[in-house]
Amino acid sequence: MANHKTAAKTSGKTAAAESGKTRITIAYGDGIGPEIMAATLSIMEAAGAQLAYDEIKIGQDVYLKGMESGMEPGAWEVLRRNKVFLKAPITTPQGGGYKSLNVTVRKTLGLFANVRPCRAYTPYVESYFPTMDLVVIRENEEDLYAGIEHQQTAEVVQCLKLVSRPGSEKVIRYAFEYARAYGRKKVTCMTKDNIMKLSDGLFHKIFDEVAKEYPDIESNHYIIDIGAALLADKPEMFDVIVTLNLYGDIISDITAQVAGSVGLGGSANIGDGFAMFEAIHGSAPDIAGKDLANPCGLIHAACLMLVHVGQPKVAERIMNALLKTLEDGIHTGDIYNAAHTLQKVGTKAFAKALIERLGQTPAKLKAVSMGENIKPIEVKVRPTPPTAKRLLGVDVFLHWTGEHRNPHELGQILESLTGDQLKLKMITNRGLKVYPDGFPETFCTDHWRCRFVARQSLHGMARSHTPEADVIYYDIISLLQRLMSAGLNFIKVENLYEIDGQRAFSLGQGE
Repeated sequence: MANHKTAAKTSGKTAAAESGKTRITIAYGDGIGPEIMAATLSIMEAAGAQLAYDEIKIGQDVYLKGMESGMEPGAWEVLRRNKVFLKAPITTPQGGGYKSLNVTVRKTLGLFANVRPCRAYTPYVESYFPTMDLVVIRENEEDLYAGIEHQQTAEVVQCLKLVSRPGSEKVIRYAFEYARAYGRKKVTCMTKDNIMKLSDGLFHKIFDEVAKEYPDIESNHYIIDIGAALLADKPEMFDVIVTLNLYGDIISDITAQVAGSVGLGGSANIGDGFAMFEAIHGSAPDIAGKDLANPCGLIHAACLMLVHVGQPKVAERIMNALLKTLEDGIHTGDIYNAAHTLQKVGTKAFAKALIERLGQTPAKLKAVSMGENIKPIEVKVRPTPPTAKRLLGVDVFLHWTGEHRNPHELGQILESLTGDQLKLKMITNRGLKVYPDGFPETFCTDHWRCRFVARQSLHGMARSHTPEADVIYYDIISLLQRLMSAGLNFIKVENLYEIDGQRAFSLGQGE
């Protein structure tokens, strides 16, 4: 993260630099976006934020012009120049191949960590958890959000889950550094590595490795399902949570909702030299233009941005005024409650009330205190060590609709095509072994995984130029040629490796 002097220098805007202002990029977005952005900018100006703005056009109107990124090409140069982006919610059209702009920006600019603080404001915003105060740090670039999907047969589609060592280490190390920087005591990892033993297992393994370097910070791990349940029931037991992309998306909304309202949550998307700040809620087109929207989420995001650019005291001033406004019973409709709402207001009136309270602190809610010397968090990822990789076999995925979809019939066909070097070990359907020794009750789709391995171990025997391999690539190519000649429709192949002496592929259920 860059401080405000660095950001001003790299912006190329002489007037802003000379005035001591940080130049940032803003986008008004779609739906309620323009209303809550206008409210947020007015509050920052009244609070004395030293900012200058470059606006870019993004969102639905750009999508409808045929630009699937949702962003006009010239916008990228503005983002590169300013390095800091405050974005109102946008609408991603469903279907039609459109990509999520949020995902596009996060991945294009390398925004690897999504940081979502969440605290309760009880009793002024209804919540069962008055002491809740936690931060979800979500991996932001990988997992299922890689967006790699294929329809492979008439009945089956796939979505690839990608988890990398450097991507995992980067966000995990950031979570521990964040805990240190903000005086938090515990970091909790959440995965589903009891099922996804390789992908989620890698994330958990790296978490355990990194945790050893931070003996001053408590660390623990939960399987995501029980972790999410505990977040909904006992959120006070958590401090900082780090998790994979999809899980982080889900549990950050859970935490925001049990704290009182998704409309209150802001987030920071942090990368190496870039950052984007946004509310966690959507564009709410059903209430757009009606002066009903709660601007607190984007205000919160703007305060995270102010800390990022080296203006923490302005952020502190705004957040305390926001807390005082809530404490005084001035609420938008989404957080209205009969016991504590004294004045139900719209977007503009809420912003006005907050501005009137700048310089004040709450009397009952815990006031925000931010030091002058909050330093940017930097993480360094260790180089990936070299590995020994050995080819053991191949999974060939077939589209096959034989009579009655009988796996025994398919198995007999494949047994006749294996050749001298390979043997058919098993066939699975939707991950469950159906050949050999399958059960007739098992329902099968038209999508089959067929695992081939060496007929015998060739390790140590002189074979071609790779005596260390049980299988060579030519064996796989020859197999595919035989399958093709037999009229079998193979969809894709996945090679089976041993890496550093460890099996690097999953077993079939029932194998």
